[in-house]
Amino acid sequence: MILETIKTPGLSHLSYLVGAGGKAAVVDPRRDCEIYLEKARAAGLEITHILETHRNEDLVSGSPILAAMTGAKVLHGPNPERPVVFADTARDGDTVDIGQLRIEVIETPGHTDDHLAYAIHDTEYPDGAVGVFTGDALFVGDVGRTDFYPDRKREVAGLLYDSLQKLLGLGDQAIVYPAHGAGSVCGSGMAEREFSTIGHERRNNPRLQFSSRDKFIAFKIDENHYQPPYFRLMEQLNMDGAAPAPRVLRPRVLSLAQLREAECDRLVDVRDPLAFASGHLGGSMSLPTGMISAFAGWFIGEENRIGLVASDQAQLAAAMEHLARIGFDRIAGGYVGVVPAAAGGADMRTIPMVRTGTVAHRLEEDEGEWTLLDVRDADERASGAIDGSLHLYVGHLNEGWRDLDPARHYTLMCASGMRATVAAGWLVSRGFEHLDIYLGSMGAWSRAHG
Repeated sequence: MILETIKTPGLSHLSYLVGAGGKAAVVDPRRDCEIYLEKARAAGLEITHILETHRNEDLVSGSPILAAMTGAKVLHGPNPERPVVFADTARDGDTVDIGQLRIEVIETPGHTDDHLAYAIHDTEYPDGAVGVFTGDALFVGDVGRTDFYPDRKREVAGLLYDSLQKLLGLGDQAIVYPAHGAGSVCGSGMAEREFSTIGHERRNNPRLQFSSRDKFIAFKIDENHYQPPYFRLMEQLNMDGAAPAPRVLRPRVLSLAQLREAECDRLVDVRDPLAFASGHLGGSMSLPTGMISAFAGWFIGEENRIGLVASDQAQLAAAMEHLARIGFDRIAGGYVGVVPAAAGGADMRTIPMVRTGTVAHRLEEDEGEWTLLDVRDADERASGAIDGSLHLYVGHLNEGWRDLDPARHYTLMCASGMRATVAAGWLVSRGFEHLDIYLGSMGAWSRAHG
């Protein structure tokens, strides 16, 4: 028997290859899905089934692509918003046999209406489930978000509560295999580990400690979540079926002149935030490779032609991988060599960094032409904020920049300075010139004023 986790960096997406008796199933494959076929063949397994836990919002499903490669049968839950054209419908109690393993379908709506979990039973040891693929219903330390049906908030929160009771009923011995780990946009309280059991979650997961269904529902209704515009694209692709990812996930390397001629709608600098602030090409925005999955969908549209700027070719390749996994394929190419560009007289810009003392002085002086702009999320803001600051979540700057005054001086802050650099880079690319970044941001402020 084999059960292997395949993690997708950036998205914190967890997919699985499970096999026995010469057969295998893949759970929630990503778009660049050759990895599953390679691992199955290396283990002498034939992929016969592809199991989807739900219609993913945050990444492109590889199910139709992997099915075309292997002939495997794709299973998806009932009640999708519209037909999932590449999948058969699985319902509560259905089973899939993979060698000695029997995988049982459990309908677990709440996160989405079509959500399924898959309990793993070993027929040679029939006393209870060995494990369960929980999708986005149950995470390690958290549970799924329930904000995708705003007109049915109370109903879907209650559905998730009921689904969690089903999962808890599998027994404390069952190992939990979730679809995401810490850092995913699908939850905010996930533990920094990717393994657990039903018993451990029952005793330790804060979201499973409510004394009643009504209290759970009230908590879920009050949660704050953000939905990037690209979620709508993922919904479409994951019901209609996406095309395969580009065969070579490495962009064409461009000279500076070629980059200019490419007429890109978005020039994306994927270097470290401090490198971007120290010097970047005019008109570019900042999206470090590790932040692409979380924030590209706020600032880049499906129709946008993208040019990349990186420190080296490996960074270009990593950026293209992240973009392809969320459906952004229109990449004109990438440029490496910001320092030579500067030496050659290219239009370069910088964004100053300021420290706590400067921010405190400006607040005390109450400078009329200056604003401290906090781009953290609502929960972070609620847990502590700097008096006199203005709040606008970094993602909401995609349109919210239009309500800001480009003649005004803004200092961007977040928890550490990373998201503040993304925010500043976006504003710079929109023509704002009077900006700086609070280095250390709320972390530095708390240490100085704790």
